[in-house]
Amino acid sequence: MSNRKLIRPDIPDTRAGRGVRRKQMPPEQTNAEEFYYLKQMAAKTPMVVVLTNDEELQGWIEWYDKGAIKLNRSNGPNLLIPKRNIRYMFKEEELKRFRKKGSPSSSSTPPET
Repeated sequence: MSNRKLIRPDIPDTRAGRGVRRKQMPPEQTNAEEFYYLKQMAAKTPMVVVLTNDEELQGWIEWYDKGAIKLNRSNGPNLLIPKRNIRYMFKEEELKRFRKKGSPSSSSTPPET
């Protein structure tokens, strides 16, 4: 018989808590909001912003930060709108598409998804 040296890879000791992977917590911010705003700002997409008092504002988003957006309008002054006052927003083309189809109700807001 020959003298061979046995080589074993180092195996972490799982009993001592080493080498055990825990699930990482999901990030607080997914950057989805940032991506959406940047995309609409770059294209100067005409948007409709519906406020919490049901007022509709139309324009394009020039700037945003954590708490507000700046809406440029061709038919009025530019506005700095706090995000807490925004109920929802959508592209103006969706409003035109909704109104073209014609709906039994005379509502000017698109259907909620």
